Amino acid sequence: MGRMKQINPEVFVAEDRIVKVDQAVLQEIKSQAARNPRRRARLCVHKDVQDRLQEMLIVMARDIYIRPHKHVGKTESFHVIDGSADVVFFDSEGGIEEVIRIGNAASGKLFYIRNDEARYHTQVITSEFLVVHEITNGPFHRAETVFAPWAPEETDVAAAAAYWEDLKRHVATR
Repeated sequence: MGRMKQINPEVFVAEDRIVKVDQAVLQEIKSQAARNPRRRARLCVHKDVQDRLQEMLIVMARDIYIRPHKHVGKTESFHVIDGSADVVFFDSEGGIEEVIRIGNAASGKLFYIRNDEARYHTQVITSEFLVVHEITNGPFHRAETVFAPWAPEETDVAAAAAYWEDLKRHVATR
């Protein structure tokens, strides 16, 4: 297992010259996600937020609220390593445009998607954990992530929970 530096409870950075990930590393990230209040954690395999290529292994637990957002000037792809989710794309008013059901390669579902448009999206996790290998272009600038104005902020717990339950009901019928 490789060396990792913990930046905060949700973010680790791989420190080895050649990054190697096995089940023990994934289990460590899953365990950390399970302990975190927001129930997610990531291992950045790029070394710095300024890197031109941003590559991460991201673990998200079932039923977390991922506020719909879009990435301006970014391409984003992810490959499912473990688990399943519904990736939801929205129009600018918050209407559901498309739902893509994803899972690992053995699931029979789509296991890789790439989006190079600034479209509002979120993931509804449908397994205990979803583990994805995500790649996007850098450098990372928080301002390039635009949150949907029609979706509640995570800090508005009651509104976010109500919105999320309603969204999951709509997604289930598609």
